[in-house]
Amino acid sequence: MGHSTDPDQFRRRIAEALPSANIPTLLLLLYQFTGRDYWLNPPFIPVKSGWDDNDSGGLTVELQAEVRDAALTAITAWRQGEHIAKPDLSAEELIRMLSMSEAEPIPPEYADMMIHKLRRYSGAVPDPVCLPEDFRVLVIGAGMSGMAAAIRLRQLGVSYIQIEKQNRTGGVWHSHHYPGCGVDTPGHLYSYTFASGDWSKFFPLQREIDDYLNRVACEFGIESSIRYGTECLHTRYDEESRTWHSRLRLPDGTEETLVTNVVISAVGGFTTPKWPNISGLRDFDGPVIHTSNWDPEVRLDGKRVAVIGNGASAMQVVPAIADRVGALTIFQRSRQWAAPFPKFRMPVAEPVRFLLREVPHYEWLYRLRLSWIFDSQVHQSLQKDPAWTHPDRSVNAMNDDHRETYTRYIEEQLAGHPELLAKVIPPYPPFGKRMLLDNGWYRTLLKPQVNLVDSAAAHVEGKSIRAINGDTHEADVLIVASGYDITRFLLPVQVFGRNGVTVREVWNDDDCQAYLGTVVAGFPNFFMLYGPNTALGHRGNFIFTIESQLDYVLSVLRQMGEKKLIEVECRQDVYQRYNRTIQEMHQNMIWSHPGMSTYFRNDRGRIVTNSPWRLIDYWNLTKEADLGDYRTTGRIGSQSETAAEAV
Repeated sequence: MGHSTDPDQFRRRIAEALPSANIPTLLLLLYQFTGRDYWLNPPFIPVKSGWDDNDSGGLTVELQAEVRDAALTAITAWRQGEHIAKPDLSAEELIRMLSMSEAEPIPPEYADMMIHKLRRYSGAVPDPVCLPEDFRVLVIGAGMSGMAAAIRLRQLGVSYIQIEKQNRTGGVWHSHHYPGCGVDTPGHLYSYTFASGDWSKFFPLQREIDDYLNRVACEFGIESSIRYGTECLHTRYDEESRTWHSRLRLPDGTEETLVTNVVISAVGGFTTPKWPNISGLRDFDGPVIHTSNWDPEVRLDGKRVAVIGNGASAMQVVPAIADRVGALTIFQRSRQWAAPFPKFRMPVAEPVRFLLREVPHYEWLYRLRLSWIFDSQVHQSLQKDPAWTHPDRSVNAMNDDHRETYTRYIEEQLAGHPELLAKVIPPYPPFGKRMLLDNGWYRTLLKPQVNLVDSAAAHVEGKSIRAINGDTHEADVLIVASGYDITRFLLPVQVFGRNGVTVREVWNDDDCQAYLGTVVAGFPNFFMLYGPNTALGHRGNFIFTIESQLDYVLSVLRQMGEKKLIEVECRQDVYQRYNRTIQEMHQNMIWSHPGMSTYFRNDRGRIVTNSPWRLIDYWNLTKEADLGDYRTTGRIGSQSETAAEAV
């Protein structure tokens, strides 16, 4: 909490913020600050909202004014030193508070996870990990997950080396520069639990996210130690020394071998562009730009521009460039569901940013509300109901309600244009493919210079692009928005485990599997972040998944120190049983629905990207590692050596 503002100015600035503050969050804060049940009962119970964070709570203007007046009094008193009535909220209180705030019952099982989040938000750090002085960890990558790994390792006193092939932190948020590039998770949720973001927009764009990550790296003291411009060519496990030998390419082009006890891969999944199989594509008579490698020097103004694809990146880039180009043609391979996006490009008012910065309790409670709204609410609607009578269009009654809601929204956006409606409403159930947010996509389709081709591109010759339906369209610039090779995890680095077997061989190239999305049998002391079956296709917070994985990895390292272990390796039976469970769960979920193609599945039809778990389930699985799931080996001379070998 900052104290640079004098009391009168502080009160004035909070008063300026409260008209734009989130009413349900203020109700939670009032209960915590005053201890009065008054704020958790009628007439202050919010009315259930749709896709946003329900700023008004659906309360009358008079009730909202009462809440704001009371909040101003309570916050001012706190700033002047008055004690908070309930500084440590109990599990029961949190469930009651959040259930009231969200206007729906929240299962009691979520309480422990919510308490865990509040502790993280307030800066709590676990006890140090005690490992031998010469024990070292290699972290490959300094994107969002690699940074989190380095920060946690540093906080817990674990010696590590971090490499990054780019010249700065940020991963894809540093390398991606296409117009409209941004996040479809609220910025206040798309932030580490241990590092707030002072966001200028509710859904920030690429530059601001990149700056946030760089700032966090500097504030937590990891930026200066990152070895930039350094790429891991391969990493190989040496069974005799029980260490990893990683071959690095340095900034000057020379190579060196680094030996560490543990490797944590944070190479991410959105790193290798996936190019569509279109004959003549590379011979197009003009600039060809993949969104993953945007060239800002290519002129778009007044040009005829064609876009291959209509997924997440296309939905961002198309509205961003539509008013600049002379003509815009979009080749649509398959249709996409897009939900309303009420806060698209909406700025966070400066007074509200002041409130978030200066009153941490407001920020913590606001983020806690967002985590419920954007985490696992829709999970139940993704489960197949065997008795459901319309399995072609939806998977259960709740999913069908979603379909009707989204269809009505699309019809409202494209009212009076039946020819467009016929092209865009998907035949498959909502959430079957990645769920998108409408950031102006439908409004853009109505512009006279925009043409949606309801067919994939098939052939390119000169400046002509022929679609599968036979139509031909001319373009001066070709933008490829076809995404990434997301099903082949760990593509940027070769990983050799026991007996020199590569992870690609173990996975038969793209049949990627991991226990908890984190470890692979046959690869001791090797961990990966954002591994197979950890993506959140049912909405949710990617960063919380990464932090859960890190809790798990650090639990393993802590136990290695306590038990004097030199090697831990996931047992084959545990690995196989977990992945059988994953696929059995998926067979009962929407992503195995035959009605759509999706990058969630590999060439064998196996779902390798998405997690079937609710976040509460995954958090429970990862909050503490069970070394009974591992074969372990003790250090020479330790009492655990013989016993550990037998596990």
